[in-house]
Amino acid sequence: MVNVTLSVPNNIKKEMDRFPEMNWSEVARQAFKEKIVKLEVLEKFSSKFKLSDKDIEKLSNKINKEVSRRFMRSS
Repeated sequence: MVNVTLSVPNNIKKEMDRFPEMNWSEVARQAFKEKIVKLEVLEKFSSKFKLSDKDIEKLSNKINKEVSRRFMRSS
């Protein structure tokens, strides 16, 4: 396994510190994997249809919002 260094704003780090029991590395791994899956779906979808970059970005944003909503509900 490789190490990746992330930068987060101070306010987010302070909030993360409120939950020391959380495995933030695992949270990041899951977020990376979810994003990769979404990008793969968009890539496959966009190869079948003629969408502009703007259309793809809008669709990606909608997917991101829905995943975030579901994640917040399940937490």
